[in-house]
Amino acid sequence: MTAPVGVFDSGVGGLSVAREIRRALPAEHLLYVADTAYVPYGDRGDQEVRARTLAIGEWIQAQGAKVLVVACNTASGAALEALRETLTIPVIGLEPALKPAVRQTRNGRVGVMATSGTLRSARFQRLVDNYADGVQVVRDPCPGLADLVEDGLLAGPELARRMEAYAAPLREAGVDTVVLGCTHYVFVRDAIRDALGPEVQLLDSGEAIARRTRQILEECGALAEGGLGTMRILTTGDPAEVTTIVHRLWGAVQDVERLEV
Repeated sequence: MTAPVGVFDSGVGGLSVAREIRRALPAEHLLYVADTAYVPYGDRGDQEVRARTLAIGEWIQAQGAKVLVVACNTASGAALEALRETLTIPVIGLEPALKPAVRQTRNGRVGVMATSGTLRSARFQRLVDNYADGVQVVRDPCPGLADLVEDGLLAGPELARRMEAYAAPLREAGVDTVVLGCTHYVFVRDAIRDALGPEVQLLDSGEAIARRTRQILEECGALAEGGLGTMRILTTGDPAEVTTIVHRLWGAVQDVERLEV
């Protein structure tokens, strides 16, 4: 079997990135690891997130992956440089789509919905320093939102009620563009749009990561061609619980496997 593309997240949110990779590169085999036993990373310290990310990155490399996509903003912020120093395969990290948001804003006010871990990271601050270009960046930590997605609360009045609270700071600031800076949030995009209003444009990094993955594989001469790739999903948490939400987010797949790391 052709070497897989490794994709890693603290939970199931990275499936939004895996979905874009599948669309762009349908022949690639995907190896997805959800560190569900430790989700969400945004509530954990940088040292713990870095240790978890390195351990799982090394495991994915040991399975023969030809590239690692860190489909988690918090993990990328805490450990991307360490991963690139440790692994021998290419590592593609994630960062909130602030650069395109700055280009697209009409009123000079951009919101970033993300975990507190992402928003406090030095990597995110460098992004703001380098690309904000006079645009007001409104940071909006959304405590518990990733957990709601992990629990399968993807629509309905309870999610709408909570989303009103998450969106309030952005509405008050009058932003016209909002970056979804956590891969989990892509799965509740409709609820976010309802809370912010249709005039606010939403951006995420999924398509850009898929394009970057293709570019890296082409440069390495490792692009798979022909046929439809497989999808293997593992979790450090309870496979039965993760399987339920995976089936809702991804569709019918083989059972989720248990991983001890």
